[in-house]
Amino acid sequence: MLVPRQPSPALKVDTLSHDTFDLGSEQPDFGTLVVFYRGLHCPICATYLKELERLTPEFEKRGVTTIALSSDTKERAEKMAEKIGAATLRFGHSLPLSTAKAWGLYISTSKGVTSIGIEEPALFSEPGVFLVRGNGELYFASVQTMPFVRPHFQEMVGALDFVQKNDYPGRGEYTGAV
Repeated sequence: MLVPRQPSPALKVDTLSHDTFDLGSEQPDFGTLVVFYRGLHCPICATYLKELERLTPEFEKRGVTTIALSSDTKERAEKMAEKIGAATLRFGHSLPLSTAKAWGLYISTSKGVTSIGIEEPALFSEPGVFLVRGNGELYFASVQTMPFVRPHFQEMVGALDFVQKNDYPGRGEYTGAV
């Protein structure tokens, strides 16, 4: 189980146009927003990532770098980036499912062709959103078992203003007996 204020798992993936992404080598002023999406087959992911693309400059103003990644192939990731009009958002691809599991993501099996006519991969991860501090510690995590009901990026931008102003700590760090 991932625990806030503890080191996050390693994360290294190829990206479409920014060489290799290595979370351990990131040097953000505040943190890195890591957004795992289901893949090209997911219309909800496309809508979600359009919003992240739109707000990436706002995250950057707050010292937060962004990346969206999935287990999709490079070709499928390119199609998703094109679909959402990505100009500033980094896209990672070919995420090993073993890495997805290390991040606590749920893995689903294919149900065939989706409502938008795209075949699901045999196995793929469900969504997750993580904010990792510049020192590699987990700050925030949200993991879903379905494509629905994800954290809103606009709310995160506002929360970052509060967090940074008040030096608010990551929460959920207690792992002792209850």
